Amino acid sequence: MMRNSHLSATVLRRGLLAGAAVTVTLVLSACGGSDHPSGDTGTKHGATSSVSPAASAVGTFNDADVTFAQAMIPHHQQAVQMADLADGRAADAEVKELAGKIQAAQQPEIDTMTGWLTTLGEPAPEPHMSMGSGMDHGSMPGVMTDADMSKLMGAKGAAFDKHFLTMMISHHEGAIEMAETEVAQGSDPEAKALAQKIITDQQAEIATMKTILERL
Repeated sequence: MMRNSHLSATVLRRGLLAGAAVTVTLVLSACGGSDHPSGDTGTKHGATSSVSPAASAVGTFNDADVTFAQAMIPHHQQAVQMADLADGRAADAEVKELAGKIQAAQQPEIDTMTGWLTTLGEPAPEPHMSMGSGMDHGSMPGVMTDADMSKLMGAKGAAFDKHFLTMMISHHEGAIEMAETEVAQGSDPEAKALAQKIITDQQAEIATMKTILERL
């Protein structure tokens, strides 16, 4: 009885040792495999799959796309500033409504374009501390000068409404010109789609503003 127990213990111990040897062999094989070229391929594949969609999209932007965003951001910022002035100055209900629509449409577009530039590692224009300050007026069509903005700030009632509409029509026409350049020369589908949206939206707003001006 004791002999059989001793024999069973010996067999069990040998089995355990054999299992351990197999485990060590498997571990060593796995470690050795990491030096194999196929291991390198797996590592590279893992790195590629970790690239974010935003980083992948960077390659679709060309110089025209970057220029479009860097120029349209301050152009939009001034339109938002002009629209802000309508509060407490505008008399016509349609002018007030239009100013609200311009703010609601263009601020999200500013945020979108700023996000693109941040992803690309390109400088994004900062919000302007004063009306028209820091803008290169000669390079962006339709941008109001400081004198234009001061004139708008000093107007009220019907006079403000007329100044606002006249200036905003010119401002919109400039934005459309810039957007048309992006549609023609840009590369990124999302940037070109935004440019086309700006063209469509602002052409419609120009038509509305001209109608309002005719009755004022």
